[in-house]
Amino acid sequence: MRQEYRFISLFTSGLATLLVLCGTAVFAATDNSTYPSKTIRLIVGFSPGGAADTVGRSLAENLSLRLGQSVIVENRAGANGNIAAELVARSAPDGYVLYFPSIGQAVNASLYKNLNYDPIKDFTAIGSVFSAPNMFVVPMSSPYKTVGELITAAKASPGKLTFASSGNGTSVHLSAELFMKMANIDLVHIPYKGTGSAMADIISGQVDMAFPNLPSALPQVKAGNLRALGVTTAKRSPAAPNVPTIAEAGVPGYDMGTWYGLVGPAGLPVEIRNRLNKELQLILADPKFKDKLIAQGADPMPGTPEQFTRFISSEVERWRKLIVQSKITIE
Repeated sequence: MRQEYRFISLFTSGLATLLVLCGTAVFAATDNSTYPSKTIRLIVGFSPGGAADTVGRSLAENLSLRLGQSVIVENRAGANGNIAAELVARSAPDGYVLYFPSIGQAVNASLYKNLNYDPIKDFTAIGSVFSAPNMFVVPMSSPYKTVGELITAAKASPGKLTFASSGNGTSVHLSAELFMKMANIDLVHIPYKGTGSAMADIISGQVDMAFPNLPSALPQVKAGNLRALGVTTAKRSPAAPNVPTIAEAGVPGYDMGTWYGLVGPAGLPVEIRNRLNKELQLILADPKFKDKLIAQGADPMPGTPEQFTRFISSEVERWRKLIVQSKITIE
């Protein structure tokens, strides 16, 4: 009788465990299949009003429509995107906290000595969104009309010409560092705390040149306040088709673009990742969204999660080499 009681007890215990496990699996499957069932937060690592925030809000609006659930933008500016990235890296991988990373996601890995997250391992890549050039500009009062003329002058007077940036390690700064390296010239870096003050001094002629983001530079070029010598990407920008690439204008092989994408925390379920990527591809193919990007000087970057993962990895390695060679650091 005792043996029979023991057998029934073991069977009941095992059955209860099995039911718990099955219940958990069913709950997980149901949870993913009904995603999203509540508001999604899209974290943007820059202040409201900038290019990243503008496109991020447009993306959030389109995701809301396609997912049938609210997607709200939350700005967590600071440390070139590090504050936002850390928040997302520490969030639950359930698809309700997403991140709109920039090129800083790859640059910061080498720029900061004590980074509290891994730019690849701590995130699940969902898909790239867009890339955009920076614009090589000089004041209208500058004697330099072409990239070649400026390079000739810089070689004749090493360490004399200056360039402005919106801060150490920004794409504006790295564009100039890459230009110096590939053109074999020596320029003096004048870092500013933001784009506004840097643009004011380049317009007034206090600084010789700059490589601002195209959305910031183009209105000043069109207004006759700045002269555009080139764009930083390998292809000309549809927003400024008459401006040559820096590669065309005298530095063969030069190619540097700012990019943004969509990621979630590491461990994001494949079903959710694939659902978000599917909706992202449809948004990028939508003529209204696409035309809005192009009008701002950006090029849509459709692709798979796997492609975006490889792209981020290649960018981390690419900028690590330049940052080490140029001895750029931020504590």
